[in-house]
Amino acid sequence: MTFDDVAKKLVDGCRTGKTVENLDLLYARDAVSVEAMDNGSGREVQGLDAIKGKHDWWDNTFEMLGGDVSDPLPSGDDRFAVIFEIKVRHKESGAVSDMKEVALYTVGDGRIVREEFFYNA
Repeated sequence: MTFDDVAKKLVDGCRTGKTVENLDLLYARDAVSVEAMDNGSGREVQGLDAIKGKHDWWDNTFEMLGGDVSDPLPSGDDRFAVIFEIKVRHKESGAVSDMKEVALYTVGDGRIVREEFFYNA
């Protein structure tokens, strides 16, 4: 896939609830994912299985109530950012929160090789 294909497919998947389905298609097997804070398994994980585990944790912890996903914001021919503004419900406590996050994706050889998330903890 081209850089533009990867960026557009990632955003489309986020908007249509196909984020998990896109992992095998868009991510390198040894991709790295970096969070702004430690959510219990460290700030950084490596490998597609570890990234899938992060998605499982998110889906088991939060319910999406709505929000907005920006178009990809490219930087050169190997990185793009996406702004997420979402409303979620914490499944255990029932607390509803508005969240804003910037995600920076690095693409190599037609796949995402690194993702970094920026948000207030």
